[in-house]
Amino acid sequence: MAHILLARHGETDWNLGRRVQGHTDIPLNETGASQATALADELAAEALVAVYSSDLERARDTAMAVAARHGLSVSIDQGLREKNFGTWEGLTDTEISEQFPDAKRGAWGDGETTEAVAERVVAALSRVRQAHPEGLVLVVAHGGPLRAALAHFGVEHGPIGNCEVFRVDG
Repeated sequence: MAHILLARHGETDWNLGRRVQGHTDIPLNETGASQATALADELAAEALVAVYSSDLERARDTAMAVAARHGLSVSIDQGLREKNFGTWEGLTDTEISEQFPDAKRGAWGDGETTEAVAERVVAALSRVRQAHPEGLVLVVAHGGPLRAALAHFGVEHGPIGNCEVFRVDG
């Protein structure tokens, strides 16, 4: 059976500013790069057989830090991308509340639905499991996709920190 490590990317300036990133391709900041290095250190003794990542730079660079430590390349899967938040991307929580009053009632605007995110993330993880039916695989993604994956595997969690890791059986 495949074992999967799910990790969130390192910090970005938009994380600090509480800006919705979504599909916007924001790089790691200095702290995020340090977090990626610390993640590589944390996982150095793990017997990884593969590393997968979202195609967005913040996840890809985090994954590359770990993969390099293991002499592996990073396989990119767009299915691991963060939710597309549409017109909300680049806005802070406060700006969203001010500009989109329905957001307070749970309406998610013109972006991708949570169900659509879950469907594509589960499909991406299925591809990972098919490619690696045995061994330990690292998957680096984003908060939304990780929440969907953890719900799929029945893993309870709180807020997901940058470079936080969850171990699940595929």
